[in-house]
Formats: sequence, structure tokens, C-alpha cells
Amino acid sequence: MKFPSLAAALAIFLFTQCQIKQANRPNSGSSDSRPNIVLIMADDLGFSDLGCYGGEIQTPHLDSLAENGLRFSQFYNTSRCCPSRASLLTGLYNHQAGIGHMTTDEQREGYRGHLLKSSVTLAEVLKSAGYHTGMTGKWHVSNTVVQENPEKQLAWLNHQEFHPEFSPLEQYPVNRGFEKYYGNIWGVVDFFDPFSLVNGTQAVREVPDNYYHTDAINDTASAYIREFARDDRPFFLYIAHTAPHWPLHALPEDIEKYKDTYTAGWEAIREARYQRLIEEGILDSSAYPLPPRWKDELSWEENPDKAWDARAMAVHAAMIDRMDQGIGRIIDALKETGELENTLIVFLSDNGASPENCMRYGPGFDRPSQTRDGEKIVYPVDKEVLPGPQTSYASIGQRWANVANTPFRYWKMESFEGGVRTPMIAFWPEGIKAEKGSVTRQTGHVMDFMATFIDIAGAAYPETYNGQQITPLQGKSLKPVFEGRQREGHPYLFNEHEGGRYVRSSEWKLVAPDRKSPWELYRMSEDRTETNNLAEQYPEVVQRMDSLWQQWARANHVW
Repeated sequence: MKFPSLAAALAIFLFTQCQIKQANRPNSGSSDSRPNIVLIMADDLGFSDLGCYGGEIQTPHLDSLAENGLRFSQFYNTSRCCPSRASLLTGLYNHQAGIGHMTTDEQREGYRGHLLKSSVTLAEVLKSAGYHTGMTGKWHVSNTVVQENPEKQLAWLNHQEFHPEFSPLEQYPVNRGFEKYYGNIWGVVDFFDPFSLVNGTQAVREVPDNYYHTDAINDTASAYIREFARDDRPFFLYIAHTAPHWPLHALPEDIEKYKDTYTAGWEAIREARYQRLIEEGILDSSAYPLPPRWKDELSWEENPDKAWDARAMAVHAAMIDRMDQGIGRIIDALKETGELENTLIVFLSDNGASPENCMRYGPGFDRPSQTRDGEKIVYPVDKEVLPGPQTSYASIGQRWANVANTPFRYWKMESFEGGVRTPMIAFWPEGIKAEKGSVTRQTGHVMDFMATFIDIAGAAYPETYNGQQITPLQGKSLKPVFEGRQREGHPYLFNEHEGGRYVRSSEWKLVAPDRKSPWELYRMSEDRTETNNLAEQYPEVVQRMDSLWQQWARANHVW
């Protein structure tokens, strides 16, 4: 494989201690022929951003996994980064794992801001079962260490001061079951010079001049594959991308590909995505009516910021494109080591696209005010500076987020479908028996990965771990779906984040945007985009499902 210059720099930077041997682990006649597992998560990716989910963004490698694997049309996250990662890693509802909100310890059991010792991670379970375990990218499930005053915090964020610990070390990935880890402990990063970057438990003080974090995450993952493939043990690799989360940072050559794409505007891009979703059989138009566009009183033609807005979405696309390029190199590494056929690869997003206006936040907490060499970082509230370079912190905003989440309403942080519905691809040549390229309508949830991986790895979910009683597993295996069979899924799914909440059955979804708003009721069999509120017509359904949600909330340390 020919590495680009960044990957070569990273290989020298991170792996000079060993020569990676190009060796195959034979899958037939091997002492351990259980499948490898590669779990890839994007950050703030919209439901329809990928080419294989109706998008215009060039994602040929993910599209190929979808064409030769299985796509889910009804797969759920828990509406935001930290909660989704907590649920995914533990097989529990996120409140049970300790992360009902973000990473601040709120001194309540469901809101401790880190993974509780009463939970086990995928890495801990699979490592106990004999798997190698590695992770690259965004952790964001540990309590954040913050400096004592804003000036020192900014100096730290700006790389002007050095403090080696970004959260308590016992909460780092390598102390929760991962043998190897390279990535960012916190959530928001400068893609060209990330804050909270660590290798194992050691803070990385500086990066090469041509560093780009998405490449680093993918190329380090490829190096881990080559290292793990040297022996007969299977491996579990968790690749947690920061793309396409704001700030909108991308390489010029990738932005160039999309310089004219989004000049067509919100309406045209959204309608084209919707039509492709229907034509490709991902969604059924009878069950997915397209709601009005968010804040459609402003047309693209009348938009005074067309040039800036088109550029913002072009950078968003470029970030996803770059992620896909690196996933191609991961696939190449699996091919070269003879591991691809017996590797389960799953890909998803942690939540819907983000509506956040990071420009109005300005510097502070996790957002720098200047680069390492002292250049001012602009937060272009008035859209006076184009997004893309390191010196600009910008985001796509509500209208483009609505487009990215086509056909759903709302976005990240909400319990409506635009916040909690994720694209999900599963690829496993030796294990997926469902028709190649097919789309399943069966419902899945991020907490199902623990049960699925245990199922295919022949592992066991523990009742106790390190002397600690472990919360019983909540997820259910997806293996029957992979095999083309109907599984016994969850009769109900639940969620809560910042007061927004839902309970969903196969027929109904009861949802509210916050604690003060009344419940809304949607018939999911015919209205999965939540366009027709039936709460007044079916008060008995509202009452019954509200009772179920209250029971779940009491049992799961919600509020």
C-alpha cells in the first residue's frame, strides 16, 4: 500500500517502536477463526449524507460496503454524542451507563458524565473473550478536566500551556478494555491541531505540519489492523470519527470537489435526496411523507448569504468525503492482511446532523481563540470569513442540517427522528446471509451492538466485573437480521436528552421536545417523518405510552 505523506509521518510518529509485519491470520485451519469486528462511527453525520443513503457526497467505499452488505432504514442512536457513545459501548441505555447528558458530573446516578463501574465496555467483554482491542478517535465518555480560570483554559486550548491529563486517567480507553488507543479524549477538535490528543495515556504535545485528524484516525486504525493481524487472535477495532462535526475544517482539494454542488440551494438538494431515497428503496414514500423545509419562508434565491452557505455545505461534504477515503485505506489493510472476508464492519452516526451555530459560542471551554502559532481564530457570526481553514470556526446551521437529515424533521439533541435516526451499514462477507445490497426495515438501536458482538464472538456478558455487579444487558443481537431472518426486537424503545423524550412501539411514537411541552403522538406505520400529530385523537394511547415512559424513566435514573 502506498501511504500518503501524512500517513507516513504518523507511522513514524506513533509506531517507530515496531516494524509492522505483513502477515495473514488464516481463517481456515486457524486456532481462532472467530470474526474480527470493526465498528466505525461518524460524528453529526446526517441521515441522507452518504451516497448509499441518497446523498450527493462522494462516498464510494461506504457505498461499496452497502452494496455488498446490508443497510438499516430504522436504526436508532440516543440523539447526541456522549449518550450515543455510552449506549453503544455498554449495551445499556445511556442513563444506566452514567451519561444522561454530557461529561460533567451532575452528582446524580444517571448523569455522572462518565461510564459507571457498573457497566462494561465492548472492549472489556471482547478482550476477556480473547480478542485484541484497539480504538482510534473520539472518546468523549469521561469527565473533562477544566483549568481553574478561563484564561488558563484558553491558553491550554491554544497549545500555549501543557497539562497532560484531559480527564481522570482511570476513565481513559486503555483503562476500559482497549489495548491501544490514539485519539481525542474531549469532543470538539481543531482538525489540523487537535486538543486533548493522546496516545495510550500520554498526551501528544505536537503533530506533524501536514496533520489532518480524519486521516490520522483512519491511518492509525490501518496500522493497528496490520499489527493485530500478526497473530491468530481476532480483533475488535472501534474507529470514532470527529467528522463532520464542526468546526468546518477540510483540505482545499476536497473542498474543490464540491465548490459548485450546493449553489443549487436547500430546496433542490433536499428534494433530490428525497427522490433518491425513494427510488433506491431505502424509504417508502407512503410511510415517509416529506415535511415542509425548516424555516422555508426564506427561499434560496432570496438568501443574502448564498455564497457562504454553499461553501459551508461544501466543507461539510469534503469532511465526509475525506473520511470515506480513509475508510478505503482501512478496507485495503483488511484485504492485504487476508482479514476482510471474515471481518464484520459496521458504520453509523452518533446522531443527526447538527443545527448548532458554533459561531455565536465564541472561544471558551473546548473552543480555542488562536492557533498554536498565534493566528487569531475567527468565529464568523456575520459570515464574514469563509469556512474551511484552521483559522475559521463555523458550522452548517439549521437549514442545511434539515437538508442533511432528509426526510426527517429536526436534528441532533432532539428525540424526534431527525435526532435519533441514523444510517447504519453492516458488511461481513462470511456472515451476512441477507441479500447483498438489501435494506432491512427491522428496527435496531446502538445498545444492540454489545449483544450482537457477544453473539458472533462466542463471548459472555458478565454478571460481575472486577468485583463490581454489572447492570444487565439491555440490547438484543442483530445477528438474525444479518442472516436474513426476523428477530424478536425491542417491543418499546425509549429516550431522554435535555428534557426531550420519546417512547416508540412498532405502531406508535410518543415524543416531546422538552419537559414543558405536551406529548405529540405519531402513527409510525404510516408517518415516520412525524408530520401528523394524533395526540388529541388518541388520548388513551398517549396515557398508556406516557405511563410506559414514566416507568422506564424511574427504572433508569432519568431526572
